[in-house]
Amino acid sequence: MTYTWKDKYNNMADRLAPSMAKDHPNLPVVKEEGCYYYGADGKTYLDFTSGIATTNVGHRHPKVVEAIHKGADILAHGPSGVIMYESILTLADRLADVLPGNLDCFFFANSGTEAIEGALKLARHVTKKPYVISFTGCFHGRSQGAMSVSTSKAKYRTFQPHTSTFQVPFADTSAVPEGEDPETYLIEKLEKDFATLFKHQVTPDEVAAVILEPVLGEGGYVIPPASWLKKVRELCDEYGFLLIFDEVQTGFGRTGEMFAAQTFGVTPDIMAIAKGIANGLPLSATVASKELMAKWPMGSHGTTFGGNPIACEAALAVQDVIQEENLLEHGKLMGAYAKEKLEKLKDEHEIMGEIRAVGLMIGIEIIDPRTGKGDGDALFSILDKALENGVLFYFCGNESEVIRMIPPLTVTKEQIDEGLAMLKEAIVSYEKEQLATNTP
Repeated sequence: MTYTWKDKYNNMADRLAPSMAKDHPNLPVVKEEGCYYYGADGKTYLDFTSGIATTNVGHRHPKVVEAIHKGADILAHGPSGVIMYESILTLADRLADVLPGNLDCFFFANSGTEAIEGALKLARHVTKKPYVISFTGCFHGRSQGAMSVSTSKAKYRTFQPHTSTFQVPFADTSAVPEGEDPETYLIEKLEKDFATLFKHQVTPDEVAAVILEPVLGEGGYVIPPASWLKKVRELCDEYGFLLIFDEVQTGFGRTGEMFAAQTFGVTPDIMAIAKGIANGLPLSATVASKELMAKWPMGSHGTTFGGNPIACEAALAVQDVIQEENLLEHGKLMGAYAKEKLEKLKDEHEIMGEIRAVGLMIGIEIIDPRTGKGDGDALFSILDKALENGVLFYFCGNESEVIRMIPPLTVTKEQIDEGLAMLKEAIVSYEKEQLATNTP
């Protein structure tokens, strides 16, 4: 029996695990290009998700596609170490040039979670200490080690192993008492939280590392003050902890610089990078200094598929495109433009809470105007309406109360205008429905 594409889509529950096939909005597409998805329904959708902050230079950028073809003509698979090839060595050189500080040595893998696992393993191996401190609200992945330091939602920690991790609160500027200076308050709170942890749960000489996202991703696009991140760095130096930055989502221009470490002026000891590195091809890396990596001997970590030669060719093309098209500066300008328009939209609609933006990493909080608290039900209704209008957003936050706006760095003012007009229309439609429902 021959099945059409539509038949396969309708019957996908028979073949795909629900955890893979049932995310929101589950839009059937047949093609992608630039800032657009082309739906199986014949409609064109403006994409403000970038494949969840992955296709930073736009879907199927011609130079990336050309590099993939070139790579496939040379090598399709390269178990690095068994063989060695030019693309992985050149990529290491290119990335070392754009990473902060002395982060110049790479263990290439396939996904963000793998990069996090490598970072945790490296830190524990080097220090010979068992414990890691993470921050409430951060998300680092769903594999066993990564899950143990993820706290954006409790459901991501189901059946977590009894690994040696402890959590302290992430910086939350919205929780600063009225009249207090946010930076001073948050820094003092951070010091107290660490002191309480060391007094009651773990001693500093047992801690290998501190891990965090410099900007909360899945946890709600929360942006800490740079001074707070610098204080985290100071505390790690004071106590002898390694500092790990999870830049899986914030990397490759998303925050306006190549990495958030440069945006905030804080250099970690270890970094996990992925997503935008190869514009959608599976590639990631655990990054540290040569000196730190040298303490991780051969055989202590390994990979079969990590650093795939075709993915490395794509990653090299991404670096070329970012530089040649001046996408860091363009992303800053477009991010500032979008934030300004969103702030004006917020003034018109009580359902909109905080606008959180750094570069083109933008969070739009949706709240219940009666309580001021996040409203996930309203958010999904608005996202569905926006999709009907022709624009795709994604969500984040503990209550799924924050809209993620993460278009490609190539997005234009005209596309931002178009997408936000469709978002406004969706918000207005939702508000009219609520008014009709609540009117006696």
